Amino acid sequence: MSDRNASLKVWLTATLGSQQFTLAPASADASFRSYWRVTHAGGTTIVMDAPPAHEDCGRFADLSRRLCAIGINTPQIHAEDREQGFLLISDLGERVYLDHLSEGNADRLYGDALGVLLTLQMHGPREDLPVYDAAFLLRELGLFREWFLSRHLGLALDTTSQTMLDQVDRLLVESALEQPQVCVHRDYHSRNLMVTETDNPGVLDFQDAVVGPVTYDLASLLRDCYIRWPAQQVSDWALEYQRLAQQCGVMAEVEPRVFLRWFDLMGLQRHLKVCGIFARLNIRDGKPQYLNDLPRTLGYILEVAERYAELDGLSAFLQRRVLPVIGEAGTVSV
Repeated sequence: MSDRNASLKVWLTATLGSQQFTLAPASADASFRSYWRVTHAGGTTIVMDAPPAHEDCGRFADLSRRLCAIGINTPQIHAEDREQGFLLISDLGERVYLDHLSEGNADRLYGDALGVLLTLQMHGPREDLPVYDAAFLLRELGLFREWFLSRHLGLALDTTSQTMLDQVDRLLVESALEQPQVCVHRDYHSRNLMVTETDNPGVLDFQDAVVGPVTYDLASLLRDCYIRWPAQQVSDWALEYQRLAQQCGVMAEVEPRVFLRWFDLMGLQRHLKVCGIFARLNIRDGKPQYLNDLPRTLGYILEVAERYAELDGLSAFLQRRVLPVIGEAGTVSV
C-alpha cells in the first residue's frame, strides 16, 4: 500500500468514524485525480484523491457549491481536507452519458444537458474565474504542435507550415474573442455527465471553469471527442441552443451563419488542443487508451477545415503531411 493510500484510509476512518468501509475504483480520469466509491453503513459516497502538488481539490469544492446554488446537479461536499487533497462527496451513480446515449434518447438527454448549459451561462459564476484570453487560447493551441505533431508524429515543420499554423491560430483566437463571454465549464461532454433520476444530468469535472466564449461548451458537448452524431443533427441542436440563448438574454441576436461559424471555429480550437492532450496523455502519463479517440477528433478537424476557404492551408497540410504519417505509424486512421 502506498503512503498516499494509507493516508487516505486514515482520513476516511476519522471522517466516517469507523473502519467499516470498502473502497473500489469509481472512474478513470485524464488528470492526476483518482476517485473511489466508498461503501459504508450509511450507503455509498465518492472520495476524491487530488494530490496537492498537481491538483487543487478546494477549487472543485468551491465551484461545486456555487453551481449547486444555481440549481445544477453537482456532488455535495460531505467532508474535505484541502491540505492533503481529499474530498468526500455524494455519489451521482454509475450511469455515464456516454454509456447510455442512443438514437432513441439523444434528443431527451441532450435536451437536459443543454438546459443545464443554459443555466450555467445565465447564472454561472464569473468572478474569480480565469479568463479565456488570447494568451490562454494560444497556449492550448500550442499543444497540437508540440505534443501531437512533434512528439507523437515526429514531424518537423518548415517555415511555410509554421506560418500557416500561425494564421490558423490567429483566426481561431479572433473568433473566440468576438463571441459573448460566459461561464464555461470547459470539459462539458458525455464522460462528465451522469444520467440521474432527478435533476438530470449530474455534472462533474467542472473545476477548470473559466470565463470564455459562448460556443465552447456547446462544441464540447455536440462535437464530443468520444461520440459522434450526424452533422445535420448537430447543426439543428446548435441552432436551437442559439435560439434559446438569445431568448434568455445570454447573447444578442446574430445570424445563424455567424453562430455556426463561431461554433465550428471554437470546436476546431478545442479539437486541435485535444489532439495534443491525447498525445501527451500517452507519452507523458502512460495512458495510451486516449489514442483510440484520435480518429474521431481528427475527423472533426478535417470536416471544419474543408468547410472554410481560410482553412484551405490547414486542410492541405493535414492531407499531405499528417494523414500519411498516421497511416504509416498505424496509430490511428481517419
